[in-house]
Amino acid sequence: MPTQLGDVTRIGPALVSGPATIATRGTSPVVGGPSFHEVLTDSLAQVTKLQGEADRAITSLASGPPISLHDTLLALEQADVSFRLMMQVRNKIVEAYQEVLRMS
Repeated sequence: MPTQLGDVTRIGPALVSGPATIATRGTSPVVGGPSFHEVLTDSLAQVTKLQGEADRAITSLASGPPISLHDTLLALEQADVSFRLMMQVRNKIVEAYQEVLRMS
């Protein structure tokens, strides 16, 4: 029985492309699309979900209902890639924060 796996590609464009539209009114920009906080929160929830699915796939492979080794390894790799992406984003945020601290 195949497992339901999350869409890892959904994390990439939101972090790379930034806000969907930017329009200006007067001197202050009005930003459309999700906020930075919402994107991070959603991405962390997606990583957590993929980690849980990988754990369930391992458990199913070991003792539960029949699941193929291929589906289990696919779930593990998706969880691993999403976690690595999350860590790289975290590292970039920390670097940006340290750079801001050095400016003042």
